[in-house]
Amino acid sequence: MPLFKNIVVYRIGPDWTPPAFERLEAELQRLAFQPCGPTQELSAGWVPPRGQEHGAMVESVGGQWILKLAVERKSVPSGAVRAELDARCRAIEAERGRKPGRKEKSEIKDEIVRTLLPRAFSKHAAHVLWLDLQARSLVIGAGSMKAAEPVVRQLVDVMADLGHVLPLAPIATSLAPATAMAEWLTSKQAPEGFSIDRDLELKNAGEEKSVVRYARHNLELDEIGQHIQEGKLPTQLALTWNDKVSFVLTEQLAIRKIDIRDVDDAPKGEDGFDADAAIATGELSELLPELLASLGGELAEPAAG
Repeated sequence: MPLFKNIVVYRIGPDWTPPAFERLEAELQRLAFQPCGPTQELSAGWVPPRGQEHGAMVESVGGQWILKLAVERKSVPSGAVRAELDARCRAIEAERGRKPGRKEKSEIKDEIVRTLLPRAFSKHAAHVLWLDLQARSLVIGAGSMKAAEPVVRQLVDVMADLGHVLPLAPIATSLAPATAMAEWLTSKQAPEGFSIDRDLELKNAGEEKSVVRYARHNLELDEIGQHIQEGKLPTQLALTWNDKVSFVLTEQLAIRKIDIRDVDDAPKGEDGFDADAAIATGELSELLPELLASLGGELAEPAAG
């Protein structure tokens, strides 16, 4: 299992100092993941990134700090809640000769959800976090900014509890990814060190919100330039960097579907974690600066605090 399939990258402010490794480990142990209780909708907590029971909560591989957040969500089907709510409201109207008001309906709905939660199915997710202290970056294993934000909040809260306020901002570039991708496709020329692969999504931001997708398709087509001239912008484009790492770049600067070549041929230890972490962090540490350079360079870092 690769360390990362999707990532979102944040920049750490220049004045931040990390807590002592041992203090962070102790705090993460205190905040270890606990499964949802019978009437609990959401639970999030830290788990050993190596996957070993009772293992360390933060691993250091080649100076890179690796953490892992587990999330469990329980959800009751909205249709079941709606049907039960309608039935109870009809019963109240028949019994009391009045319809429940908005506040009463909200309270009834909350009660229904609490009643049904113990039988609800759970959805589990896990997000790897990589703190690169030298590059002052935080990498979240998530496919979008929306998915990364709650994970970031968990880490920010941990650091605040340790007295190390963590100033973060999503990495921003001089060229918007959509603008750069449109230029590469129109000119049929990828930036130096990169090649354009065979997957693409274009969207029109207008009222129609039309979408054009190419999958496993030659992208050196005049019609793609025509789509761009008509107002469609690339939202996802498959690229390969230096014949080493294939990925999909999104309009929000998320990097998805990461595939590091020849990783299976690397020597493994007892559980393979150290080798996988070293390869992933090593390759991505080289890829990210070149990708940012191809987008015109990075804008200012976040201020302290």
